[in-house]
Amino acid sequence: MKFIELTLGSHIISHGYDSNNKEILEHVNVETFSKKVVAVSRIKSLSEQYILIDYLDGRWVYWEYKEAFKDLTKALV
Repeated sequence: MKFIELTLGSHIISHGYDSNNKEILEHVNVETFSKKVVAVSRIKSLSEQYILIDYLDGRWVYWEYKEAFKDLTKALV
């Protein structure tokens, strides 16, 4: 299994959908970024602002990251 070190900060947790098919989101704001090691297989998408990572309990988390988009793209391809 391949891993990548990321510097992650504030994030949005998706808890699924309500009965009206509206996504249930929890916004978590933090003051500082912290380093995390993540399995590449858990990364679902990457934008210039967020990296989307899934978790075993079914949640999806949109993380703000500190690395350059171009550098992460190269590391993941």
